[in-house]
Amino acid sequence: MIDERALSKLRWRCRRGLLENDLFIERFFNRHPHGVTTLQADGLTALMDLADNDLLDLLLRRKEPSGEIDTAAVRGVLADLRT
Repeated sequence: MIDERALSKLRWRCRRGLLENDLFIERFFNRHPHGVTTLQADGLTALMDLADNDLLDLLLRRKEPSGEIDTAAVRGVLADLRT
């Protein structure tokens, strides 16, 4: 698990411009009230580097991760975000 300070920074980093993305992300954090693992944090960080519309396409299953973001961490977090 990441520490409280890192979790707070991650939550701030996960704020998005599209409400739809924020809803998926907030639901993720609500399902993990005791924190997130380092692997989950790595996956979220990689996803947050995407543009809002690209992230939404992944969340809505319009696309699947490819290229640099096609990692186990991203796929794990994405599966959790989608449920």
